[in-house]
Amino acid sequence: MREKEYDRSSAVAYARRWALDRNPAFYNFEAIGGDCTNFASQCLFAGAGTMNFTKTTGWYYRSASDRTASWTGVEYLFDFLVGNRSAGPFAAEVRLPEALPGDLVQLGARGGSFYHTPVITAVFPEILVAAHTFDALDRPLSSYFFENIRFLHIAGVRTL
Repeated sequence: MREKEYDRSSAVAYARRWALDRNPAFYNFEAIGGDCTNFASQCLFAGAGTMNFTKTTGWYYRSASDRTASWTGVEYLFDFLVGNRSAGPFAAEVRLPEALPGDLVQLGARGGSFYHTPVITAVFPEILVAAHTFDALDRPLSSYFFENIRFLHIAGVRTL
C-alpha cells in the first residue's frame, strides 16, 4: 500500500462547483435524512481519487443502494476516516488552527451527537465552508448554531 497527498485544491474546486447544485452522478439524499455527508464524501473523493470497497466498514459509492454507511452518515464517516488503515483517505481530529481547506468540520449537539458535515473552503480571515442540505458556499462557520464541533484534517490517501 502506498500513501499519497490529498489534493486539497481539487476537493475545494469540487465543493465550489457543486455546493449550490447537484452532481447527477450521485443520488441526492436530501429528502431521506440529508445530503451533507454525501456531498462531503464527493469532495473527499475529488481530492483522494480512491475509494475503499471493503463491505460495511469501507468508504465507497456505486449507487444509492450500493454504498457504505460512511459515505452518507456523519458518525460513520468520522469513524472511517480516523480509523482507516487501508485504502482511501484517512484523517486525524485536530484543533481549529490545524484545519486547512479541503478538510471537514462536523457540527453536533451537546453530549457528542454530530449531525452536519461541511467542507472547509477557506481558513483566512475566517473559516468558510460549503455544504448540502442547507446549501452553502463560502458560508462563515461562525454563522452556524452548534454546541459541539470537531475538525477532521485529511492527512493523506492510501492506494493499493
